[in-house]
Amino acid sequence: MPISLPSHSILNLKTRLHPPLYLTTLKRHRFDFPSPLLSPPNRNYNAEFRQLLPGKHCGHLGAVQTRGGWWSLRGVEGSESSSAKHVTVWIALKRMWRLIGDDNWIVFLAFGAMSIAAVSEISLPRILTASVFSASNGESAAFFRSSRMLILLFIVSGICSGVRSGCFAIANTILVKRLRQSLYAALVFQDISFFDTETVGNLTSRLGSDCQRLSHVIGNDIHLIIRNVIQGTGALINLLTLSWALTLPTLIVCSILAVIFSIYVRYQKRAAKLMQDFNACANNVAQETLSLMRTVRAYGTEGEEFGRYKWWLDKLAFISIRESAAYGLWSMSFLTLYRLTQVLAVLLGGICIMNSHASPEQITKYILYCEWLIYATWRVVDNSSSLMQSIGACEKVFQLMDLLPAEQFHSEGVKLQTLMGNIQFVNVSFHYPSRITVPTLDRLNLSIQANEVVAIVGLSGSGKSTLVNLMLRLYQPVTGQIYVDGIPLEELDIRWLRENIGFVGQSGPGFV
Repeated sequence: MPISLPSHSILNLKTRLHPPLYLTTLKRHRFDFPSPLLSPPNRNYNAEFRQLLPGKHCGHLGAVQTRGGWWSLRGVEGSESSSAKHVTVWIALKRMWRLIGDDNWIVFLAFGAMSIAAVSEISLPRILTASVFSASNGESAAFFRSSRMLILLFIVSGICSGVRSGCFAIANTILVKRLRQSLYAALVFQDISFFDTETVGNLTSRLGSDCQRLSHVIGNDIHLIIRNVIQGTGALINLLTLSWALTLPTLIVCSILAVIFSIYVRYQKRAAKLMQDFNACANNVAQETLSLMRTVRAYGTEGEEFGRYKWWLDKLAFISIRESAAYGLWSMSFLTLYRLTQVLAVLLGGICIMNSHASPEQITKYILYCEWLIYATWRVVDNSSSLMQSIGACEKVFQLMDLLPAEQFHSEGVKLQTLMGNIQFVNVSFHYPSRITVPTLDRLNLSIQANEVVAIVGLSGSGKSTLVNLMLRLYQPVTGQIYVDGIPLEELDIRWLRENIGFVGQSGPGFV
């Protein structure tokens, strides 16, 4: 004889809300893992998988087309990329400086050693030229004086460069360690609903590759930018003391490089952020598939999972190819202008010597400092590009670090003198944050008295685990109230309550 169940019964929810076809997909969809049952019927991933075995790869240069031309990145941006708040270089550097904290004296020491080394190195062309021409003119006293100065500068530069490199390496280690600590702390204290919308593979990618990407900012990018700014400024001062007229063509070339760089760096920062996002998504697909391989094998959907992974790799390749092409154009522009500067320096210097406007020693210094200035400009631009790339790629890291902990971790509630164990669900309705259109519980009423042994039985996905999750206050009911010994659950100290509850999950890994 059929059993008639009330409309709010937990045993009725599954059959009333969902057809049988979706029984295996509900909890997987909660974690954003598409089920094979919901795959597009018009796409044969197994055939595509066989076509893309080794030896059958297709070209990438025109594989993905977007609106706006070959260089456009708009066709591959996600909603998260367009709506996320951008992090400027200044904000990122302040955040990293706070992370270094009391160990910032290491960075000060590194910058001090770097400044001394940079000044020593920029003095070398002038003294080296003076020693060579004094030797050619037979001025032994001037030659030995210049030689002693060169030896002193070499020693000072070598010692300071070693101190600089060691201190920056230590600062990098401290930064990455504290960056990962801060990010991990921000993640583990989030509400459970956060982990329903954020995939594990994405988060582990942020903790791993994204944080490691920022390790180059202080020890490589910032350090080389400041070092080459100092050396470029020194080269410019030496050029101006020799001849401002000869210096003007070099400044024009540097200005052209700066304009080209300003265009290139905006494109590169945007591309770097998308590359990190797509790499995180590809890692998430791989982690889901490999961790659920038994389920994948049971449904025979290896080809579909391969198609999901390949889809993200195609988007990653789309961005990488265009970023590489942009870098090639930037390198071509720099090398062309760099060689042009060398030619101009020789031509103008030769004309000045022939017209007796300058001596060969002055022109030699001019040529050396011209090369030094243009090289320093290139290093500043190149490392600024790397800096923007790192900041752009790690915007998501800073956004995650800014998340506030769940309210239950900074609010104190009531601790009962004696916990009896009377539990009541009164008109409780609930849906998971990632599936707001699919109600899991609908006006549920349930009363469990102390010392009762209760078994809740129902179909898969009917809400049995949801009751336990609500009891542990992993989620908040949409409507209704849960009482423990007559006191609303939200008024109790949840950490104290959890200490008094024994819980064994459906698939419980052991924590040592």
